[in-house]
Amino acid sequence: MRFLVACAMVLGAILGGPAEAQRKGPLVLAAASLQESMTAAADAWAKQGHPRPVISFAASSALARQVQAGGAADLFASADQEWMDVLDKAGLLAPGTRATFLGNRLVVVQPAGGRDRLRVATLAAALAKGPVAMADPDAVPAGKYGKAALEKLGAWAQVAPHVVRGESVRAALALVERGAAPFGIVYATDAKASAKVRVAGLFPTSSHPPITYPVARLKASANPEAEGFRRFLTSRAGKAIFAHYGFSPR
Repeated sequence: MRFLVACAMVLGAILGGPAEAQRKGPLVLAAASLQESMTAAADAWAKQGHPRPVISFAASSALARQVQAGGAADLFASADQEWMDVLDKAGLLAPGTRATFLGNRLVVVQPAGGRDRLRVATLAAALAKGPVAMADPDAVPAGKYGKAALEKLGAWAQVAPHVVRGESVRAALALVERGAAPFGIVYATDAKASAKVRVAGLFPTSSHPPITYPVARLKASANPEAEGFRRFLTSRAGKAIFAHYGFSPR
């Protein structure tokens, strides 16, 4: 009998050990602007004894298209409602799991050594000189918010020819960090995350649609940890983590 038990233990070790040891964290597709904050949330969740979530960061547009194409994932956290709507209408979200949990602000940044103070009256004229780094205004949330704000201020026609498009808001931020563009339009949280840029101007919240972040569990998810982590993200403790990085809890 002891021999059989020992054999079973060895076989279990070869096959990967007990089920508890084989648990895997959920795969989270998260907007690029959530890089530091979502990483911190995953770390906090793991400290509670859960398998650490695996996070893939990119533009919300790219992540949503990945899900549309059948890419495997458990949670999706978008930087706008529109891309979550796309997945919702396609029946790709688990019913009842969509929740808006964060907000943000849109700012103009410049390299850390700059000294510009752009007010609403001067912001459009300054950006019209270009170049201006932005996430793709045709698809990426940060770029769409930026385009909407400039249209509201009557400056998009002047600024558009000088826009340098990035595949994500962090790509746009990197252009300013490297000095490849004198100005960039990013989220306030992106500016806070980088010591290489400073905020030169702030867009009025009335100049663009509200910047809100929804999160949802994907219908195809089979990971038993996914719903727990989603609930943690939307909990008071989870939102406090994001608030530390400059997001406004919703």
